[in-house]
Amino acid sequence: DLFKIKDVKTIYHIFVAILIVFSLNTLVYDLINEGRLNLNFDLIRYGMGKFSKVMELWMCMNLSTLLVVYPGFYYWSMNRTPGQKIGGYDIAGACCYVLYQLVFLVWPIHYIKENALPPGSSIIVTAEQIRLMMKVHAFVRENITKVLAYKKDDNNQGPLCPDFSKYLYFLFIPTLVYRDTYPRTQSIRWSYVVSNFGQVLACLFYTYYIFERFLVPVFRNFGREHITAKALILSVFGSMLPATLVLVLGFFAILHSWFNAFAEMMTFADRMFYKDWWNSTSFANYYRTWNIVVHDWLYTYIYKDISKLFPQRRSLAMACVFLISAVAHEYVLIMCFKFFYPVLFVMFMGAGFGFIFFKGVGRGWNVFLWLMLIMGNGMLMCLYSLEWYARQRCPENTVAARRCTMYRIDSSAY
Repeated sequence: DLFKIKDVKTIYHIFVAILIVFSLNTLVYDLINEGRLNLNFDLIRYGMGKFSKVMELWMCMNLSTLLVVYPGFYYWSMNRTPGQKIGGYDIAGACCYVLYQLVFLVWPIHYIKENALPPGSSIIVTAEQIRLMMKVHAFVRENITKVLAYKKDDNNQGPLCPDFSKYLYFLFIPTLVYRDTYPRTQSIRWSYVVSNFGQVLACLFYTYYIFERFLVPVFRNFGREHITAKALILSVFGSMLPATLVLVLGFFAILHSWFNAFAEMMTFADRMFYKDWWNSTSFANYYRTWNIVVHDWLYTYIYKDISKLFPQRRSLAMACVFLISAVAHEYVLIMCFKFFYPVLFVMFMGAGFGFIFFKGVGRGWNVFLWLMLIMGNGMLMCLYSLEWYARQRCPENTVAARRCTMYRIDSSAY
């Protein structure tokens, strides 16, 4: 548990105190400038709007994994002739699987576009879409090898297709690597569950205050007034600390609080969702420890499989892992903002990939890692915010928009 570390618990208390100060600051600001309390939380209401539509799609996506994937895999495994070589029946099954994943990829994209989901709601949909695609692949990938290796006279072989209850349990526990059994706890601490969900809610309001007080005022006038290279540089540096705070809050809300809440409810005992990435002295170690849940999936189903296909090309497997991760991150941002602006992809595949070859030790390298994270997050927050407001102020179907777009590109080039 993260809070067993005394120093971390102290930092947690400091963040709680800062949240209280942010709340008081907002209340005092509204009372002095507007003469009333503004408790509408418009930014949250906008970002998380059309939530009923999100839940509709969430239900449909989960039902499709339950009513299509499992029955389809069960039918294929039970009707395959044991011991035979890969043939037309297997190829047909593989084609059905690929077709399902393609439909599952395109369907939410169409849904988000048709219903004009706002940024926050779009992130929820795309994150859940990616999670379920990874879960489905893990289930099929782990069990397909058992089916292909099965021989009719093998008495030690277990059931070809796991029970539906095992598949259902896997869909809702915070891991992406499928196993027939997992370590379990004996009971559910509901107070612990409520506490973690409360922390997620607190992180949401914390993020709201950061955007409302430190980020939105800086960028809301872009497109209305002339932006110089000097102002752009100042905006980047002004975004660094708020953006880093958002990064830390996102980590704590999802990888700690959200995962622990679901792990507790599902009596899932393996709570190794991350390690002490904040002490990393290299980006290679940071990528391995920042998000162990995703790292394990990438290592198990991408890196190892490609390494088996190309034993002498370890760098190819590593590049494929980074490429898939970069595309997934960029895809989430595309669906969130509704435009293609691949700053994150370029940084991920450029500096992000290149830094893994720097293997240092000592405090200086940890400072370097944090410096790069802070600067990188500041640049991302600034450039995506500028692009967002530029597109809001400059509709794409006007002549002025073309001029604004050219100006925007010129500004981003500095």
